[in-house]
Amino acid sequence: MKALYLDCFAGISGDMLVGALFELVPDADRFKAALAGMTKLSPDDYEVHFEKGVKNGIAGTHFRVHTHEHHPHRGLRDIEEIVTASALSPRIQREVLRAFALLAEAEAKVHGTTPDKIHFHEVGAIDSILDIVGTYVLFDRLGWPRVFCSPINVGSGTVTCAHGVLPVPAPAAEILLHGLPVYSRGEPMERTTPTGALLARCLAGGFSSDFSFGSSFIPEGTIEASGCGLGTRESSDLPNVLRVLLMDLTGAAGVTGAAGANGPARGGFERDRVTLLESNIDDMNPQDFELAAERLFEDGALDVWTEPIAMKKGRPGVKFCCLCVPEKADALSSLVLRFTTTQGVRRSVFDRVKLCYKISEAKTSLGTLRVKTAFLNGPGTDSGGENVLPEERALRRTPEYDDLKRLAKEHGLSMPETRARILRELGEPR
Repeated sequence: MKALYLDCFAGISGDMLVGALFELVPDADRFKAALAGMTKLSPDDYEVHFEKGVKNGIAGTHFRVHTHEHHPHRGLRDIEEIVTASALSPRIQREVLRAFALLAEAEAKVHGTTPDKIHFHEVGAIDSILDIVGTYVLFDRLGWPRVFCSPINVGSGTVTCAHGVLPVPAPAAEILLHGLPVYSRGEPMERTTPTGALLARCLAGGFSSDFSFGSSFIPEGTIEASGCGLGTRESSDLPNVLRVLLMDLTGAAGVTGAAGANGPARGGFERDRVTLLESNIDDMNPQDFELAAERLFEDGALDVWTEPIAMKKGRPGVKFCCLCVPEKADALSSLVLRFTTTQGVRRSVFDRVKLCYKISEAKTSLGTLRVKTAFLNGPGTDSGGENVLPEERALRRTPEYDDLKRLAKEHGLSMPETRARILRELGEPR
């Protein structure tokens, strides 16, 4: 199982995390092209640079954003418009929106209001948006590995922000850190920013306090690569850096789900582990399941569905089901308990095999749309290890439903007519 370990011995911030992840996949042109896909942010408003540097003798990369905007305060709806109108992948969009929704909830608690009325200050500025989006862009390039994290050094003292001089950690960061292992060490300064706290909460599926590895904070496994992201502050004792380790935890003792987890399986499939959440419900308005499902999808559920069942004494009921990656099981279980009438959630972990796939754009006579191409052996090599072009191994190509629906409306066609025409042009059976 591939995993990232966030070593937050000196804290965590958005720019430090982007810098560390970039050292694992250093392609600045590809990174900038992904950010340029957010067309509602003008390229004239910002410039991004990756600069090599040294902090207290530790070499690393600093992610710098230079902005030219004059109105950095944005609300949650402004962020949603920027993200949903972008060319970012659906998964990146979903994770970014989930992060900002969580941030809005934290800010709303601080100010005694509701998330829809919150206007982000520092975190609504372009540099913070690019920190969050950039993190998920790089995470996507790394293949969405599981994330483990050390206890987080939050620092001490005070910090000056839009609301004045506040104690460290800042109020929003403190709320986002609820339930996470934290401590304070080093010279007084803000070592964990609200953006850093947000990303640690969203990404980390486990913390070093969850492991029983003696005095070592690092989970058992093999270190394959590492990256160091540099911050902007100076400290004579602890270097203002975040270290990220890329690890292989396959077969590591004490790591739940490590053996036989992510990776190629026999028969040319990918394999991973998923958690199934189930609840039997007989006292809930069926219309209310829609909102529950939406919230689960927003927070990273892989799939959500209902099944009709017969409960005791022959009462009709519904089995509410959610499929997710194991590290999101706790958070999604809480949502099921909150948004349904169930009193409990059953959880089971399953091994899963799945086809490899990629999403690309295809030009047709009706317009451009996204197409998901599934591979039996995965892009790059066939079952014998020979290099083969993806088109020669494609098992099936499926147009994205939302794009089909859009094209059908634009041309006044029915969905069956649109699908048949697109599949014919793609050379797929109808």
